[in-house]
Amino acid sequence: MAHGVSYRWRNVRIEGGGYVSGLVFHPAVRGLIYARTDVGGAYRWDRARARWIPLTDWIGAKDENLLGIESLALDPADPQRLYLAAGTYTTSQAGDAAVLRSHDQGRHFERTDLPFKLGGNELGRGNGERLAVDPNNGRILFLGSPDAGLWRSDDYGAHWAKVDSFPAVATSSSASARNTWRTQPIGIVFVVFDPASGRHGTPTPVLYAGVSTRQTSLFRSVDGGRHWSAVPGQPVGLRPSHMHRATDGNYYLSYGDEPGPDTMNDGAVWRWQSSSGHWTDITPLHGNGKPPGFGWGDVAVDPSDPKVLIASTHHHYTPHDLLFRSTDRGAHWTEVFAHSVFDHGGAAWTVGHAPHWMTTVAIDPFDHDHVMFVTGYGIWASRDMRRLDLGAKVHWWFQDRGLEETVPLGLISPPQGAHLLSAIGDLDGFRHDDLAVAPLQFQAPPRYANSESIDYAGQRPTLIVRSGYLREPFGPAMRAAWSDDDGRHWQAFASEPPDGDGAGSIALTADGSAVLWAPRHARHVYITRDFGRHWQTVQGLPGTVVVVGDRVDPRRLAAFDPHTGALFASQDGGVTFGPIRGRLGAAAQGHDHVQLQAAPNAAGVLYLAARDLPLLRGDDAGNVQQRFAGLTGVDAFGFGKPAQGRHESTLFVAGRLNGHQGIFRSIDDGGHWQRINDAAHRYGRITHLVGDPRVFGRVYLATSGRGIVYGEPMETAP
Repeated sequence: MAHGVSYRWRNVRIEGGGYVSGLVFHPAVRGLIYARTDVGGAYRWDRARARWIPLTDWIGAKDENLLGIESLALDPADPQRLYLAAGTYTTSQAGDAAVLRSHDQGRHFERTDLPFKLGGNELGRGNGERLAVDPNNGRILFLGSPDAGLWRSDDYGAHWAKVDSFPAVATSSSASARNTWRTQPIGIVFVVFDPASGRHGTPTPVLYAGVSTRQTSLFRSVDGGRHWSAVPGQPVGLRPSHMHRATDGNYYLSYGDEPGPDTMNDGAVWRWQSSSGHWTDITPLHGNGKPPGFGWGDVAVDPSDPKVLIASTHHHYTPHDLLFRSTDRGAHWTEVFAHSVFDHGGAAWTVGHAPHWMTTVAIDPFDHDHVMFVTGYGIWASRDMRRLDLGAKVHWWFQDRGLEETVPLGLISPPQGAHLLSAIGDLDGFRHDDLAVAPLQFQAPPRYANSESIDYAGQRPTLIVRSGYLREPFGPAMRAAWSDDDGRHWQAFASEPPDGDGAGSIALTADGSAVLWAPRHARHVYITRDFGRHWQTVQGLPGTVVVVGDRVDPRRLAAFDPHTGALFASQDGGVTFGPIRGRLGAAAQGHDHVQLQAAPNAAGVLYLAARDLPLLRGDDAGNVQQRFAGLTGVDAFGFGKPAQGRHESTLFVAGRLNGHQGIFRSIDDGGHWQRINDAAHRYGRITHLVGDPRVFGRVYLATSGRGIVYGEPMETAP
């Protein structure tokens, strides 16, 4: 095992950036709040520091599927206990789900594997909560699955057994994901106990479970979950997504025609009086001529005042989603955002984003004024909600300090200018000089929904190009852009190649005189010398490759097919390419997740790796110059500033060294390796990695849902 060196790990500050799929306040401890995300793990709010603490950074690459948190549950009688139902996808390639159990508020976890999958990043992930703790007997938990029915544990989640008596509709409900052929299972989306039906220390007899189906969907048990029957009189034709119990015994449910969050075209909000069995439609906006086209995300109940409700629309995109508040159990509603002010100071980029995907709304049990709602890009919160009752403005701030959920798709750290520039899923990209400041995105236009590829010219590092997808209202525009001032200002290319769907791979020659672009779904790779005024088809390359510019010699470029391992090289500035043969070309053949990079300081030198290959150094003629001993698989690698007294770039690798997964560095060209992360800082699978060429030891990591993380040696970290 490699000798270790202590590193400090922090996030490059963006704040939020991804879908927070659920929020839960602990009912007995002021300020104890948990958040779950669809791809970035779970968080606990640290009231003293006013920031979120990530709880799942210890999950490693082989378990990255557990970073999608489908549901979370708290024990109302024991504030130390936390349970996470973890699993990102229900596809055949994904691993099975697990319940993560903590007895110290998420500082440490134990794991119980489940015999089925969960879809923390699939349809219905904003519903919930599927996982629930018996409020009168904390040993008992219930978990609703997407396609395996209802499950029960009698030993704090350590072991689970299927509840065979639950109706079969729970295993047959499904929905079709937008823009994909796949039908996704939805199943049981919430479990809710009636604490008043039992007494402390004994199992609660009455509990409810909701199934995401337009048929009969709400079921009740009066014997602790042994037998189930449909609740009479319930509405049909819509899918339930949330159910909340008020302290006066009323229950409130939100419905949509689809499970969300991808789409929803209709919905409703209902109150059910369990004592009388009476159902009342209390949907805001009904009966006033409003056209359909949206549904309802959640309806929260004030834990300390059962008359106060807050309901959120879903997919009300014209002009934006809405929030409604009632102080009379839903008889009358007031729209909140029409009387609101939003503070964008903590995360400047949020000024361009309207609240949407508001699938969870929560009211602080200790503070009537503290209301939080989730969005597709983070959490908004208010501390003065009752000002609405006085006709005054409600103030909202972005309560996301410490919660970083972006998905970086490309990172560069040029030797001049900003220390870091990033291509980001959903948020375009950022230029960071100060890693502790959340800046505005790249200046628009153009504004991309995703920037997918970004590069700089090795000998002219302030010249940068990026490619991506468009985001309204900044389109139509070209789906590639360039900057000649280190990413401060951008210009769209004059035109696009004759085929392709934007994004894809883009690269510069070392002197910046030419740009090569392989757009997604294009048949060819194209070259331009005037930023898109004229295009020429590159000879010798298929359209499926990733293009790599040499950092020293403008005549040299390379390319690789990430799915087949085929390698190509050009020595005429990118006009023509030929296959790289020899031992280097043969080493890559037949492998997927191939990575190829040009050496930062030597012409024609290439580094090759894959998840099931070691790291190799060779040249564009196909010769292998060095096989880095001990590395058996590489997820990502990059180069950083040489150590003092050395001329070799520091090598950073996320992968497997002598069979051990970790993040490693070498300051002597692979002669020795040092592990620089620890068991608490694994971040799932690292997708991109770059060292800082100006700060020795600093390395930037692109995670699959925890944003951009950077590490520095403890002796130099401030």
